[in-house]
Amino acid sequence: MKFGKEYVSQMIPEWQQAYMDYACLKNILREIQTSQKRAERQGVVKHKLSGRRNFSGLTKRYSRTFSSRDLENHDILVHATTGDDGFERYETTILKVAEVGRESELVFFKTLDLEFDKVNGFYRSKVEELVKEAVVLNRQMDALIAFRYKLDQPSSSWSCSETVSVDINALDSKEQKGKTLAEEMGIKLEENVSNGGDSTKETVPEALSVLDRIRLNKNQENPLSTIRNVLKLSNKEDLKFTRENLKKIEERLKNVFIEFYRKLRHLKNYSFLNTLAISKIMKKYDKIASRNAAKLYMEMVDKSYLTSSDEINKLMLRVESIFVEHFASSNRSKGMNLLRPKVMKEKHRITFSTGFFVGCTVSLVIALGLFIHARNIMGAAGHKLYMETMFPLYSLFAFVVLHMIMYASNIYFWKRYRVNYPFIFEFKEGTELGYGHVLLLSFGLGTLALSAVLVNLDMEMDPNTNNYKTITELVPLFVVAVVIAISVCPFNIFYRSSRFFFLMVLFRCIAAPFYKVNLADFFLADQLTSQVQALRSLEFYICYYGWGDFKKRQSTCKSSDVYSTFYFIVAGIPYWSRFLQCARRLIEEKDLSQGFNALKYLLTIVAVCLRTAFSINRGNNWKIAAWVFSGLATFYGTYWDIVYDWGLLHRPSKSWLREKLLVPHKSVYYVAMVLNVVLRMAWLQTVLDFNISFLHRETMIALIAILEIIRRGIWNFFRLENEHLNNVGKFRAFKSVPLPFNYNEEEDRDS
Repeated sequence: MKFGKEYVSQMIPEWQQAYMDYACLKNILREIQTSQKRAERQGVVKHKLSGRRNFSGLTKRYSRTFSSRDLENHDILVHATTGDDGFERYETTILKVAEVGRESELVFFKTLDLEFDKVNGFYRSKVEELVKEAVVLNRQMDALIAFRYKLDQPSSSWSCSETVSVDINALDSKEQKGKTLAEEMGIKLEENVSNGGDSTKETVPEALSVLDRIRLNKNQENPLSTIRNVLKLSNKEDLKFTRENLKKIEERLKNVFIEFYRKLRHLKNYSFLNTLAISKIMKKYDKIASRNAAKLYMEMVDKSYLTSSDEINKLMLRVESIFVEHFASSNRSKGMNLLRPKVMKEKHRITFSTGFFVGCTVSLVIALGLFIHARNIMGAAGHKLYMETMFPLYSLFAFVVLHMIMYASNIYFWKRYRVNYPFIFEFKEGTELGYGHVLLLSFGLGTLALSAVLVNLDMEMDPNTNNYKTITELVPLFVVAVVIAISVCPFNIFYRSSRFFFLMVLFRCIAAPFYKVNLADFFLADQLTSQVQALRSLEFYICYYGWGDFKKRQSTCKSSDVYSTFYFIVAGIPYWSRFLQCARRLIEEKDLSQGFNALKYLLTIVAVCLRTAFSINRGNNWKIAAWVFSGLATFYGTYWDIVYDWGLLHRPSKSWLREKLLVPHKSVYYVAMVLNVVLRMAWLQTVLDFNISFLHRETMIALIAILEIIRRGIWNFFRLENEHLNNVGKFRAFKSVPLPFNYNEEEDRDS
């Protein structure tokens, strides 16, 4: 792989603008090379030099560093200055300027200096941020050590106003080492240690007094804490010295250290990559321009803050030491595995299994078509009854499998265009599923469902088994039970981390607005709005096997008032969840756009209810109302998708698109917008009541649901692309992990 591609592939996507623009510098070198080749063809001497008349002035200017003789032996001179902001700036002067490609060389070094200043300044600002964060982590460790000591010595009575003499050997070695994270960075900590003439005795450290000035932050938000906040009741948790609290504190602080160490690793890699890029580009410059400038320029780079600073290495060593000692029981191998989790890699068995299930799915689809044609099932007397009972049961799997395939496609294109979807969704590092894993699950489920359909039809048509109606009808329920059992299985199989993450986010969607809304929450809720028909299929499962006469394949669901009522409710639940999420964000974030977004979902709820009422009652009054509200909801939703969710159609842009696009072909965005409009209007079919003679009504409903799932799959890519670009604009590459302890601000100010 060429260095340019490898360089881009190792960048942190959100920091891409802060890296050396290697491609731009390479293009300038091509211009220099082209100028030289053109000059050679025209017979111009390649290395006819000018600018020697400037040596006297340069000698005077840099007399403290170089003599006139030194300047004669160098092609460039790098001058460093310090600005008012304390950051270094570098300026390169070409001492021997060739007539050929002169302007391009000047542009090259001007661009290189600007790029290096950008990289050096960005690196320094990030290091300063991490040093400040190290101070905060040090205070958290002080509190943890005091908490552990208090828990281990419950009989000890002390307060910040008195000192108690304790045996130094009684303090665990972990507690002695855990307070020096910031000390290694030259940050002094307050200590009140007095030997009192006895080398084995010390007073209790001042750090133990922090327990009087801290509170526990809530481990996680819950409905009760939300209600207390709304009622403006005290929501602070008292500092209770229990093993359960200690376990929670250690777990949260461990996650904080892992994320902090991840930042250090990325910043160290940032320094290495940019230094390597400068080295590569300077070697190319020397080769093309036949100069010897790389050595001098790299000497300057080696002395710069980017490479000479050792703060990151010191912090990494100290974090490793503390983490291994405090959170891995002094087991370095275990500690480093936690700090550096292994990235999930594509395995050959995943590829093989995916291909196997794809082949099975395709084969079963063909077999099903041949089976139906050979036995003339479509012309059988029980065809309509089968479509009204069994088809809605099996169509559920089609909706789920298609949505999973669309999600796998999204993952593929997110990776291709470097959209950092694991960070956006806040997946635990190393547990995110690739498109291969999702395809394996989707086609595995498809194979299971299609096998059930064939088994069901065979049992129904075979004279030896057609009398066993109960077994025949229970086949789809058995498949659903297997899927649910796998989803909630507590054992570490079938991607447990991803399953539990999905169930947790699903619960937060159902419990809206009692939880703070994260992107994963409203993203999943949006997916559910495109799975209304799947939710209605689940409702039909409950009705059909609950009080419907499934043994005789006689469904009494549609004649039930309870079923009809819930037919409305189930369709509105996903939109209601999104409405509540928007309402919470409106109150918390004071963002007026969330109010307009909530209005969109409220309007959609009305439209869905009116369309459902029309499909059940069939009256002109319902039809007109359904037409009006469906049209408004379609127009509103389309506008919001394209302008707000996708960030497109912005007037200041020349092409009415975003200034920054990940897909190089703009036509893709225009096609996506047209498809969004067309597919959004597909749901108006329920109002138009457009029927095809050879298609059953249930088949028509399923096709409309499939079109909506496809629209949602397209929406997903551009929605996350827009979110990713917002993160890039703010250089936001790491998630914020809540700290376990909260220091009293007034006490801190006094100290």
